[in-house]
Amino acid sequence: MKTSRVSLAAALAAGAVLVLSGPAFAHVSVQPGEAEKGGYATLNFKVPNERDNASTTQLEVNFPADQPLTSVMPQDVPGWTVTVEKTKLDKPLTVHGKQINEAVTKVTWSGGKIEPGKFQQFPVSVGKLPENADRMVFKALQTYDNNEVVRWIEEPKAGAAEPQTPAPVLKLTAAKAADAHHDDAKKPAVAGHPAQDGHTEAAAGSGSDTTARALGVAGIVIGLAGVAFGVSSRRRAS
Repeated sequence: MKTSRVSLAAALAAGAVLVLSGPAFAHVSVQPGEAEKGGYATLNFKVPNERDNASTTQLEVNFPADQPLTSVMPQDVPGWTVTVEKTKLDKPLTVHGKQINEAVTKVTWSGGKIEPGKFQQFPVSVGKLPENADRMVFKALQTYDNNEVVRWIEEPKAGAAEPQTPAPVLKLTAAKAADAHHDDAKKPAVAGHPAQDGHTEAAAGSGSDTTARALGVAGIVIGLAGVAFGVSSRRRAS
C-alpha cells in the first residue's frame, strides 16, 4: 500500500511538472535564433498549436518600429494569405544610394489552419539588420478558431526567469571575418615563390599534358621502327 501511494505521488508530481513546463516549450519563436549584424537573413517564425480543442488560424508578427528594416519579403505558405503593413519613417534611410521613406511594421498570415498537435513555419527574408543593437524583439499574436488570442509580447530579461508568454527574440552577432582561404588568395607573389592562382595551375596542367603526349608519340614511333627492323631481319635471314 505504501509503495502504491509513493508511485501515485510520483506520477502526480511528474504530471504537474509537464503541465507547468508545457507553455515554455510551445511558444511562438524565431529560427534561427541569431543572425549577423548589418546583414540579411531568412527567418522562420515557428508556430506550434498548444490547444487540444482549437486550431490556429492567424499569426500577426510586429516588427520593432525603432529598428526599421528596409527589406521584408515573406514567402508564400500554401493555404495562407499574407498581408504586409508599412509605416512612414520619421527619418528616411539611405540604402545602396536609394532613399527609403517607409518600413514594414507588421506581417499577418491568415486563412490557414494549424491543427492540434501540429506546427507551421512562416519564412521571411529580412535586411538590412541593425548594426548597433544586440537583439530584435518581434511581438506576435496567435489567434485560434475559438476566438482566443495569445499575445506573445513579453520581452525576456537577462538573469530572470522566462516569461509566461515570451516574444520571439533574434540575437544579433558580430559579422564574421573573412576566412583564411580568401586572405591567402589575395596575397601578392613573393620572390622565389610565385602566387598559385587558377591560371598558373591550368598552365602547369597543360604543360604536363603536352609532355605526356610527346612521349607517347615518341614511344609509338620507336615501337614501329622496332617492328620494321624485325621484319627486315627475318626477310634477310630467309
